[in-house]
Amino acid sequence: MASEEKEAPRYIFQEGDPAILIDRRGRKYLLTLDSSRRFESHTGALPHSDILGKPEGLWVTTNKGHNLLAVKPTMADFTLEMPRIATVGYPKDMGAVLVYGDFFPGARVLEAGCGSGAMTMTLLRAVGPRGMMYSYDIRQDMIDRARSNVAAVVADHSNLCFKLGDVYQGFDETDLDRIFLDLPEPWQVVPHAANGLVPGGIMVSFLPTILQVHDLVRELRLQRTFEIIETMEVLIRNWVVRGRSVRPDHRMIGHTGFIITARKCEPRPVRPGDDDSEESLSNRPLR
Repeated sequence: MASEEKEAPRYIFQEGDPAILIDRRGRKYLLTLDSSRRFESHTGALPHSDILGKPEGLWVTTNKGHNLLAVKPTMADFTLEMPRIATVGYPKDMGAVLVYGDFFPGARVLEAGCGSGAMTMTLLRAVGPRGMMYSYDIRQDMIDRARSNVAAVVADHSNLCFKLGDVYQGFDETDLDRIFLDLPEPWQVVPHAANGLVPGGIMVSFLPTILQVHDLVRELRLQRTFEIIETMEVLIRNWVVRGRSVRPDHRMIGHTGFIITARKCEPRPVRPGDDDSEESLSNRPLR
């Protein structure tokens, strides 16, 4: 009986794998391994075959004598270096979205504004094979780019359904655990989100300006079925540690956008004498 071919360990570079090459100055180069191709840059050139079949973390040398470190890209690496049409989300924001939005294995998730697919692949890994994702965009070229980028990172994405459509007009999905919106006017989706989410479901939105945040939070409160409305931004300052020199980096990743989370709940009871006007509802404390 013919012996079964043993599958290579996942840390071994295989044909078609993405790889990151890092030079001595920390510059990163993303490539897809192909035995018929060569990597070329100002540091020199080397055939992909120098990497294929080797474990990640190896050093390779170009024809100009420059040493490059070869590793498989993390999700953060890939989202920052991948081909794109629109600006991609920063890893710092995606991490906060995952935790504060509480995206969990097996969740049913709707995303609107897939862009180049950075958040799509992040959410897809979070929900796992038992979950289901529906990703909307109004542009077919965005969907095509996102689908290609997701395929490079998540081999089995059969539980991801891309849809060409405008969620401002509504969507068909119900019993959703989470909704993530990367749209300029997410307040238009609030009534649809109230109908599509399960009780206790969470809507998360990413917005670049505080005026957009104001309009969204106001609409969430007026909808009456959302509570625990919270707004945050994430700032990162790296540090340089070299011998006895320990200092903050000269540059930091500052404001990129605001993350707003809101949870679907029963309408708050109105007691006799409560001010139930629009102004009172829109000014109601977050908690």
